[in-house]
Formats: sequence, structure tokens, C-alpha cells
Amino acid sequence: MYICIVILSESVMNFNKNIYINVNGSLMDLSFPHVMGVLNVTPDSFYAGSRKQTDEEIVQRAFQIISEGGDIIDIGAYSSRPDADHISATEEASRLRHALQLINREMPGAVLSVDTFRADIARMCVEEYGVAIINDISAGSIDSDMFHAVASLGVPYVMMHMNGTPQNMQKSPHYDNVLKDVMYYFSERVQKMRDLGVKDIILDPGFGFGKTVQHNYELMSHLDEFKIFNLPLLVGISRKSMIYRLLGITPDDALNGTTALNMVSLMKGTNILRVHDVKEAVETVKLFLAVDRA
Repeated sequence: MYICIVILSESVMNFNKNIYINVNGSLMDLSFPHVMGVLNVTPDSFYAGSRKQTDEEIVQRAFQIISEGGDIIDIGAYSSRPDADHISATEEASRLRHALQLINREMPGAVLSVDTFRADIARMCVEEYGVAIINDISAGSIDSDMFHAVASLGVPYVMMHMNGTPQNMQKSPHYDNVLKDVMYYFSERVQKMRDLGVKDIILDPGFGFGKTVQHNYELMSHLDEFKIFNLPLLVGISRKSMIYRLLGITPDDALNGTTALNMVSLMKGTNILRVHDVKEAVETVKLFLAVDRA
């Protein structure tokens, strides 16, 4: 019995080797971790340090992400923090158009991801501004046209687990078994995407989205089990409540905790770290690789 368990563990560890995604016609090798930097063009994201409003702030943040070693700029125009105000598609599109025009002008060739749950917004960003990746916090559950849009666009798709909506997800999150429930959620949606011909799917367990602090740590503890899907894994725990509530601090003071959990995530097979603090995440990846390759 012991030998069987060891063999299974080793096979799971090798699942995420040699995984590539097609990014604007080029293959991005995810067999080693990448860093996705957050650029929020919102006035109300949960971490004040991530909010960028003026032209100068947006461009400076984009340059910072790349200069500090980030591989992907993830642009969000709709705040998904708990109890966030709902904004119209028109307002979201306006914010994104402005930011994407600036970044494409100043940083042509940068790999851009857009954080949206709206299919029409996804189409606009890819078709008009060359956005490479769509990052959907709802995994198609808010806009039923999203899966078809991604299939027609042919871009990589980040599928995140969320229980509810940003407006109600933290009211009283409940699961019979959080790991099994999230796994089942992904299995259904991955199959739907496969049926539509989508090849490049990235899974995000959705830390902090409709989950208690305990739920988040249960998922983190079993993060390596998501390798069974043989798909890239994205983790976004940067400065979130699972860190600052446990430690009795604020998001402003949660960088050290973020770095610690980013390392845990890497050790459990994460392919992409979505972060506010790019320099520190890149250094964490370098240290992880030094140990992993030794």
C-alpha cells in the first residue's frame, strides 16, 4: 500500500511538466512558473495600492510590472472585492479601452490579460486591442455566452471558481466539502470548454471568492491535487483576507504573508502567480527554482 501511494504521488507531481499555452501566436512555456502583475483601473479595489486612475499611473504600473520581471499584465476594470459596487458594461468597457490604448501605445508587445466576466467585453479586448488572455472570475456562470466567445476568439482562458457573485459571495459561504465541490465545478466546465474546442484552459481555485478563511486554507493544503486535471494552475492570494485576517493585520501589511503562501503554492505545482508585488514574487520564483532544480 505504501509503495502504491508513493508511485501515485510521483505521477501527480509530473502532470504539469511541459505545459504550453498559445499567447498571440507564440508558445508560453508554463513548465516553470510565471508572474502575472495586477493593474486595476478601478477606484475601489480592495488593496488601495493597486488602484490606478490617471494616464501616468496606468503607464507607470505597466512598466513596473514588466521591468520587475512580470510576464503578464492583468488589467481589471471591475472591482470584484466583496460587496463591490456593480458597474455597467459600458463603464467597464470605457475604463478598459482607455487603459489598453495607453499600454499598447507605450508597451507594444506586452502580454496582456483582461479580468472580465462579460463575453462582449472579452471580444472587444481581444479583437480591438490584441489582448492575449481572458481571466474570468465566474468561469462562465455570470455570462452564459463567455465559453462560446472564448472558443471563437481562440485565446487562453483563466477559469476561476467563485461561489455566488462579488456582491454576495462572502455572506455565508458553505460547502459540503470545499475541495470536492471545487473539483466538481471545474470538471463540468472544463468538459464544456473541451467540447467547444478550447485548448488553453488555466484553473484558478478562487481564493477569497465565496470562501471562509478555513475554506481557503483547506484548498491551499490540497492545491497539488488539482494537477489531476493536467492543466496550468493560477493562484491569486496576494494581500487577501485569508492572510491579513489570520495574522490580525491589514492588506497594506500582508506582503510577507503573501510571499510565504506564494512559495507554498509553487511547491504544490502552481504555474502562474497573480500578484500586486511583482518584484517579490519574481524573487520567490527564482528561489523556488533554485531548490527545485538542485
